[in-house]
Amino acid sequence: MGFGHRLARMLMGIMGKVYVWLDRRVAYTDEEVSTVLGLTIDNDLQKCSRYELCRRVEKEFGLKEGEFWNLHSTQKIRFAVQSVRNMKGPSKFEMGY
Repeated sequence: MGFGHRLARMLMGIMGKVYVWLDRRVAYTDEEVSTVLGLTIDNDLQKCSRYELCRRVEKEFGLKEGEFWNLHSTQKIRFAVQSVRNMKGPSKFEMGY
């Protein structure tokens, strides 16, 4: 791993911590938490902090505490996309229909 790669990872870590710090200080509107991309969000999830939501993901998928929370954002998205793909099973296209 070269210097540029290490520097990028270090900066991503710092930016992640800054993002979490800022996120704790933002008051989201009802519109921002009640639906996401047309998906209605349950009331209990609307009230959860970023950390609490990550803990729920960890519990749902049987992960250790902090395992999901400590991932970089892109890794979290990659985990979510692969999990959804695994839950849905192969598409008709992938099965040759």
